[in-house]
Amino acid sequence: MPNSAMIFAAGRGTRMGSLTKDCPKPLIKVSGRPLIDYAMDLVQSSPIEKTVVNVHYLADQIADHLRDQDVLLSYEAGTVLETGGGLKKALTLLNSDTVVTLNSDAVWTGANPINALLSAWDPAKMDALLMLVDHPDAIGHNGAGDFLMSTDGTLQRGQGLTYTGCQIIKTQFVEAIPQDVFSLNLAWDSILQTDRAFGLRHHGQWCDVGHPEGITLAEAMLRNADV
Repeated sequence: MPNSAMIFAAGRGTRMGSLTKDCPKPLIKVSGRPLIDYAMDLVQSSPIEKTVVNVHYLADQIADHLRDQDVLLSYEAGTVLETGGGLKKALTLLNSDTVVTLNSDAVWTGANPINALLSAWDPAKMDALLMLVDHPDAIGHNGAGDFLMSTDGTLQRGQGLTYTGCQIIKTQFVEAIPQDVFSLNLAWDSILQTDRAFGLRHHGQWCDVGHPEGITLAEAMLRNADV
């Protein structure tokens, strides 16, 4: 069972415009709380024992915010490594052959997606398990979806369900990629070829807070969930 989690927090947040001129995107507030705190809540309310956060843009601000948290930081200097490269660099800190990954720029309603993934994880048949949402539940997210899911849970690429940035993945598929800067899509490509990429549908809503409008949408989503 995975006991390590990676929270991605290294991006420059360019879609946020002036909001990220002096503030890293993970520290932008939604309903009075920094975005990364929502991700930390999910990890801390799961059985995960080790958390690694990668940092790059305005890294010191994020480090200062997390100084009292039980986390390890993976510093990325120079070029942003993207999701795959960032995870690959952090593998020595994660020290696990299977990890949970989570984006820091999203807000959720419903059950904890990490706990749901852990409950459904079957390493005998899975190399990756991705948390997905139906299009109406992907708040603030442009696009027609990323994956099609068969009745047995296996995935193929196509317009259908939207990937939320939360998954379990075996790290050997990340380690096998020779380049340092790459998307996790390259790891998924290998796993999809063997029908060992699976999906799980989130029963709740997920809001992509990657752009300024996402802040308002996320706050409305959270208010409605509390009614």
